[in-house]
Amino acid sequence: MKFLGVIPARYESTRLPKKPLKDICGHTMIEWVYKRALKSNLDKVIVATDSVEVFDEVSSFGGDVILTSENHLNGTSRIAEVCEKITDYDVIINIQGDEPLIEGDMINSLINIFKEEEKLQMATLKHKLLKKDDIENPNFVKVVTDKKDYAIYFSRSVIPYPRNENWDIYFKHVGIYGYKREFVLEYSKLESTPLENSESLEQLRVLENGYKIKVLETPYEIIGVDTQAELDKVRKYIVEKGIKI
Repeated sequence: MKFLGVIPARYESTRLPKKPLKDICGHTMIEWVYKRALKSNLDKVIVATDSVEVFDEVSSFGGDVILTSENHLNGTSRIAEVCEKITDYDVIINIQGDEPLIEGDMINSLINIFKEEEKLQMATLKHKLLKKDDIENPNFVKVVTDKKDYAIYFSRSVIPYPRNENWDIYFKHVGIYGYKREFVLEYSKLESTPLENSESLEQLRVLENGYKIKVLETPYEIIGVDTQAELDKVRKYIVEKGIKI
């Protein structure tokens, strides 16, 4: 079984324009993501972008990169294009291009579950939430799972409803995915669904169509970068912790 890591990298961002090329302690964000992904057990890592600027940047630091259409509405659609062009990998790991502190062990946990469960089609991660403010934050997507660690639902709302105020059972969805290559192509052709549109959460399309998503717990909490404030937070964190690319 061969594993391909794909990093979708869209150049334009409403809240943080030219996000992949933002400097983080001497390296661009996309370089941080790419080189930290290389620390995993992936057979290959590739950046999928609609931007010549990002293509040139990745090429400049020796990374593998492919130009994709400018018309993709989401990362999954962009990854599907990669799957149509690159056919010799069994499992695709979708690595977010705005998470410069991605840990190799997070990727490895997804790789391992696909090796253990050959019939698995899709998997993702969750991280335990400990603060009430985080649990109630609609920007933190929550996930609930069954006893076999398959997703029941994802929501921006507080799920489950805290009628008995047990704050020890909440998990944040960590937006890294693993899929079988064939499933990516199938999934990308599905029409958007009511719950997906209501929550603005693409993974709900999978559940609404009757497919299962395995959800593994990770001890790592990733700082995603969507705003200038989050970019500043990551820069400060890297300096304080002495993190190297």
